[in-house]
Amino acid sequence: MTLDDCYELGSVVKPHGLKGFVVAAFDVDDLNEYRKLKSVLLELPTAPGKLVEYGVEKLQPQSDERALLKLTGINRIEDAEPLRNAKLWRPLADLPALQNDQFYFHDVIGYTVVDEQLGELGVVETFYELPQQDVLAMRYQEQEVLIPVVDELILHADQATRQLHVRLPEGLLDVYLMPPSRERDEPDEFVAP
Repeated sequence: MTLDDCYELGSVVKPHGLKGFVVAAFDVDDLNEYRKLKSVLLELPTAPGKLVEYGVEKLQPQSDERALLKLTGINRIEDAEPLRNAKLWRPLADLPALQNDQFYFHDVIGYTVVDEQLGELGVVETFYELPQQDVLAMRYQEQEVLIPVVDELILHADQATRQLHVRLPEGLLDVYLMPPSRERDEPDEFVAP
């Protein structure tokens, strides 16, 4: 299994205690859905791109984003220390099913963005997970345009047509197409007084 076949679940933060537990940070909507996780793939910092499967003996949530994790064969702090900063992965096939109007970011990369007023705009290139909110990035008239991922703007994804339907606020595209104010305000030539 390769990284292309997986989604990133989170990462190991540090060892915890003397019996091989680790603190893991999870990037999931509901950590409780993973309480019965049977296995996880680790990408160790010393072997980027290589995945090693570990059984999960115990996953105990500590907060909305962190859990204590006990992996099969990791029984001492000395065993857990090399796992520090390892990335946790799961196969894409194991992603929870979504409702009809929902989608995973990786599913819509390459979809055509269609605004209900302006029609086809560009193609979804990537998503950025920013502290304030997630944004979709597309190319429009040779400019990268960022669209906040919120229900009011992202309407639905159509798998059959590979289109992502949106309702952009008026003026959003203009923000990206207008030159910076310095360029607009500067005269073409300097005229001496």
